[in-house]
Amino acid sequence: MSVASQSVGRRERNKRAKLDRIVAAASELFAEHGVDEVTTQQIADKADIGTGTLFLYAKTKGELLLLVQNAKYAEALEQGRADAETVPGVLDAVLAIVRPIVECNRTQIDNGRTYLREMVFGDPEEPRHSAALAIVAQTEEAIAAALRRDERVTEGDAATLAHIVSAVMFLSMATSVNIALSVEEVVQDIRRQVDVLLPR
Repeated sequence: MSVASQSVGRRERNKRAKLDRIVAAASELFAEHGVDEVTTQQIADKADIGTGTLFLYAKTKGELLLLVQNAKYAEALEQGRADAETVPGVLDAVLAIVRPIVECNRTQIDNGRTYLREMVFGDPEEPRHSAALAIVAQTEEAIAAALRRDERVTEGDAATLAHIVSAVMFLSMATSVNIALSVEEVVQDIRRQVDVLLPR
């Protein structure tokens, strides 16, 4: 192995190690205090890096939150997909996909609401925002697949209905009037709305 390839490998390992420290620090601080109460300086200090270095990885706290939360939401979606495989009914399968996402969002409600805001209003060209939007698209694909179990639902209608279900889920998790609701209450709110959409 040449000296040049060793240094590239070392440089990449160092960048990965810094990123891991940043994610760990931001995750811990956001969980403990909420994203709005944490400064980028606190994250940099906890990660043992300078703030300038921190901004090379994420330009805003919103991007840091996306960095932390995207992996958690992707895991929640995978859990929901797996759960939906074991559920026979269409509505129950859709809710099996939705429930772990709601649970993830409600782990720290203010962070969950901020994550949704960043995802929707952030720059879609920014990689972390783009990754969050990809998770939404994958969620809608999973919901559409569950909806297509009903042979009356065409592929096009399933995609449209899945987009509507996604909007219902988003609003149910983000709206201020639902802040005090439990995961189960949010899921039941989504259930009532989705049930009206399904063919009878």
